[in-house]
Amino acid sequence: MTIKNKLRTGIGFLFTLALICCGMSIYFLNRLSADAGAILKDNYKSVMYMQNILTAIDSQADGLPAKQQKTINDNLILQEHNVTEVGEQQRTDSVRSVFEQLKLAGNNPVAEKSLRFRLHQHVYGIMKLNMDAISHKNDVANATSKRGTWLVAFFGALLFLVAFSFAVNFPGYIANPIKELTARIRDVSNRDYHQQIHFESDDEFGELGQAFNNMTRKLDEFENSNLASILFEKKRIETIINSMQDAIIGLDEKQVIIFANQVACNLIGMKAEQLTGEYAPDIALENDLMRKLLVNDQAKLRIFADNHEGFYSRESLSVNNKDKVIGKVIILKNVTEYQQLDEAKTNFIATISHELKTPISSIKMSLKLLEDERIGDVNAEQRQLISNIDDDTRRLLLITGELLDMAQVETGKLQLNFGSTHPQNIVDYAVKAIKFIADQKHVEIKVKCDESLPKVHADLDKTTWVLINLLSNAIKYSHEKSVVELTVKKHKNDEIEFSVTDHGKGIEEQYLPRLFERYFKVPNASSEQAGTGLGLAIAKDFIEAQAGKISVDSEIGSGSTFCFTLKRAIAAA
Repeated sequence: MTIKNKLRTGIGFLFTLALICCGMSIYFLNRLSADAGAILKDNYKSVMYMQNILTAIDSQADGLPAKQQKTINDNLILQEHNVTEVGEQQRTDSVRSVFEQLKLAGNNPVAEKSLRFRLHQHVYGIMKLNMDAISHKNDVANATSKRGTWLVAFFGALLFLVAFSFAVNFPGYIANPIKELTARIRDVSNRDYHQQIHFESDDEFGELGQAFNNMTRKLDEFENSNLASILFEKKRIETIINSMQDAIIGLDEKQVIIFANQVACNLIGMKAEQLTGEYAPDIALENDLMRKLLVNDQAKLRIFADNHEGFYSRESLSVNNKDKVIGKVIILKNVTEYQQLDEAKTNFIATISHELKTPISSIKMSLKLLEDERIGDVNAEQRQLISNIDDDTRRLLLITGELLDMAQVETGKLQLNFGSTHPQNIVDYAVKAIKFIADQKHVEIKVKCDESLPKVHADLDKTTWVLINLLSNAIKYSHEKSVVELTVKKHKNDEIEFSVTDHGKGIEEQYLPRLFERYFKVPNASSEQAGTGLGLAIAKDFIEAQAGKISVDSEIGSGSTFCFTLKRAIAAA
């Protein structure tokens, strides 16, 4: 028989005894409760009714007033509904008969006295009958209590003896094999693989002994055949990791450092022996780089090591085993060269854009002079050419301006002149700057800006540029003779929201997450609508540099709404 079945049999037997004991206790308790309830419900109430009748009869020696008659009648009615004993009904009827005669006795003192005496006798008879019944039922309850006590005590004692025997003998049956197994496992942990266990039982312990013996034999075989191969493979993997140019750190599921190659050790400034086996958050308490590596949102790091500054991209790879994370590998790739190339690109764009603005401005000045009649007359074809050149130069100035703004953002040289201004000032500047373009397309700009709004803490020029850009885009994508809505309102406790809504064709949902990326253009836009793809990206950088947020909401066929928020200005003390 297996240990499971032995446990089931023993516990089942104990459970059965406990169930019988509990059942008998409940049965006798119910019997006692029923007997006591019968005494209280049936006989005690009858005694009380008769006592009330006697009190009413004896309350006045002569005559029977209406109040006493009512008391006697009410208690007699209750008694008539509570007849439980043999002969009680006959006596109750006698009480009723004598009571009715007593009410009719009137002023006959002799008859009244006789009837009172008879009524007393019948009432005392009912009381005696019920008192005898109470005594009898009390004897029955006592007998039931004694019988129940003996039976429950017997089964309780039997249950205790069986449970005591089970508690004394069974732990040794379980503990002795486990104790022997623990001793053998301790020997195996000390690399003594010649241990064997011999359990005589044919239950799970016997199977456990056979399994343990097979395990020790396999371990002995493994120790003698594969250990050298495993150590060689481990050494080769460590050599490969140390030869890599990227910094690599391995953590287990509890964030304990398993390994760190030489590059990682140099960057962290600690030896491999100091890192391996240590809890990474403990190292992070005193090491800034380790603390940054454990933060998942640190994608790009600037690290000073070996007397020079370098840029590294951070990658984190989870190691899974059957959908369970068993570790993590952090990789730092040296991207210093690419960072330098990116900075060179940004500086080149800034330089070229700045150098282009001067000749483009000169071209625009020359175009203005050519349009002046004092310089000379031009024919219609020449005027059209001048107009085309003017459009191209305006577009070139816009592109160079956006490139310069982008270069400022990328190089971190964005200069912000913060001040406190009312939102209405920003709205007025932007609407005046864009009014000419709106009038050309017959687009009406509806402004809703409450004068009671608080002032905002912002760079007036940069914020106005953002609002002009949003209004310009809204007009581009609006139909002729349509409306663009510019609304300024409170967004949260410390923020003011500016929103620009057009009623154009809208933007497909799949493109919304990419609208603020650099050089991204919505597909299928017309040549007049398409820009450089930098305006919204620069607007996002300008707003976020002022601790604000910018967002878009659009639906095909219903138009688009661009919003940005600015912090509320702190009132002067």
